[in-house]
Amino acid sequence: MEILSNIEKPSDIRHLNAEELKKLCAEIREYLISVIPSTGGHFASSLGVVELTVALHYIYNTPKDKIVWDVGHQGYVHKIITERKDALKTIRKWGGISGFLKRDESEFDVFGAGHASTAISAAIGIAAARDLDNEDYKVIAVVGDGGMTGGLSFEGLNNAGMLQKDITVILNDNSMSISPNVGAMSHYLTSIKTAPLFNKIKNEVWDLTGKIPKVTNKIRLLVQRIEDSLKRLIVPGMWFEDLGFKYIGPIDGHDIEELLSFLYRAKGMKGPILIHVLTKKGKGYSFAEEDPCKYHGVAPNSDDNGFEEKNNSPSYSEVFGDTITEIAEKNEKVCAVTAAMAEGTNLSGFRERFPERFFDVGIAESHAVIFSAGLCLEGLRPVFAIYSTFLQRSFDQIIHDVALQSLPVVFAIDRAGLSGEDGPTHHGCYDISFLCTSPNIIISAPKDGNELVDLLHTAVNQDKLPFAVRYPKEIAPNYDKNHIPSLIEIGSWEKISEGNEIALLAVGSMVETALKTAELLTKEGISTGVINCRFIKPFDKLMLSELSQVYKYIITIEENSVIGGFGSIVSQYLIEKGLNNSNIYNFGIKDEFITHGSREELLEFVGLTAIKLQNKIVKILNKEKSLI
Repeated sequence: MEILSNIEKPSDIRHLNAEELKKLCAEIREYLISVIPSTGGHFASSLGVVELTVALHYIYNTPKDKIVWDVGHQGYVHKIITERKDALKTIRKWGGISGFLKRDESEFDVFGAGHASTAISAAIGIAAARDLDNEDYKVIAVVGDGGMTGGLSFEGLNNAGMLQKDITVILNDNSMSISPNVGAMSHYLTSIKTAPLFNKIKNEVWDLTGKIPKVTNKIRLLVQRIEDSLKRLIVPGMWFEDLGFKYIGPIDGHDIEELLSFLYRAKGMKGPILIHVLTKKGKGYSFAEEDPCKYHGVAPNSDDNGFEEKNNSPSYSEVFGDTITEIAEKNEKVCAVTAAMAEGTNLSGFRERFPERFFDVGIAESHAVIFSAGLCLEGLRPVFAIYSTFLQRSFDQIIHDVALQSLPVVFAIDRAGLSGEDGPTHHGCYDISFLCTSPNIIISAPKDGNELVDLLHTAVNQDKLPFAVRYPKEIAPNYDKNHIPSLIEIGSWEKISEGNEIALLAVGSMVETALKTAELLTKEGISTGVINCRFIKPFDKLMLSELSQVYKYIITIEENSVIGGFGSIVSQYLIEKGLNNSNIYNFGIKDEFITHGSREELLEFVGLTAIKLQNKIVKILNKEKSLI
């Protein structure tokens, strides 16, 4: 690390010559390969933007000039260059640096980013504020990993073209999001890459006219007019120019000298500019180059297979993928919908088995919900598999286009609860709260793998209302591949154990925790019952009424925000019906954003482990006794 060892901040690279910059890029890539498979993190995306990141910080005077990164997992190289080289070894770990861009982590992190397609809109806002304040700096938005397939990017491009602010958009085109890019924009960008004819014609004619004396300017003006017409015939990049951008590219994103040349020219230009950069996801690491999906993110202590040795037990995601494929075998109306997350939601098997019934709409979650509504209208049964954190982006469509019309879209909500190392941008702590605000929707959560199978069958076999099934990022306990599915009465709860003093009303992943808590309390002589509240909405009002008459204390436990969550629904109902004979306490995630770390560390931090819950409950009981 001859050069990298001397780099702490962007100003350190600006005195390097071209050969030294190439060597620096090689050392950064080597450093990434040595660190990320050990720590875990977004690997292939980082390898693909090494030269681009170095070139940006070389040409632009950061942090005065502002680089806004889309899809923050492109930012690892940016972190290395901006005073966090050694801290990279702590990335995504408890107490370490974030795996995404985070404003309170560095002045170089201009805009927090964890979700896709936000950079252009943010950059325009920054540029507009700059002009109002009469300041002078450059604003650059780096959009990559499929971010240009998202509707927000199109809205941003449209607004930028209208405002004509000085802004540079770097399109980091690696043909990938997590799953390969899909849709018209992806095909459009591919066509740009394969249209070198225009540049060849333009350069040859331009050179020729420049050699003709006296009439050069008139001829070149004529050529410019011909050029504009010719572009529309053979250069797909004119779409961006029609939006009001000056289009540059495509250029080789791994040629540092070419990047520096074009960025330097763009820096001196006015108005909105789009630079189309071609990169290879996973560049420099053969396994990642061959399989960028697999190496998009790697687990800690990965080997050349990209992942840790797996637990023999399947995850909830795997149970979902297998189950929905089996359901589709028997029901030809069942379709699967994803928003660029086929692998992440474990739908790759469904895609292979039923390609005609599999729909990947790209990074367009709002569109995916309305698309699913359209499928429903014609009698199909769409199952939209999506991470909880990404479902937030389609809140309006869930209410306005699905629930209001009582369309039976099935929402398979993966990563519900604390998602671990990805941190606050990816924790699924709010889906119960925001879904519960909508009428006409069923919300459920399985306690284990077998119940997930049953709930999915129940969801597909009802056709009255949208049906959400939420499940966490963890191994699914109690799963039998030979389990015979059964339909569960919608709204019903399950008594797992009974007592007479404390009732633990647990949702989904917290049922197993509640059972362990009950064991600890029983050892202290506290009679505790555990209820599997597998339906959050509608819920088992009859059982809740009975419980309020039997138990002195009712305690709700959920891996969701306590604000507007399951516990608040229970409390509100008991108060409204005058059934508040019991003391009610709600345990969940407090009204704060939770940092990153392992799932176990985070559950400990928010107090949702058996021992933490036992301690809280004992304190409540002791406090009550002291008041008597």
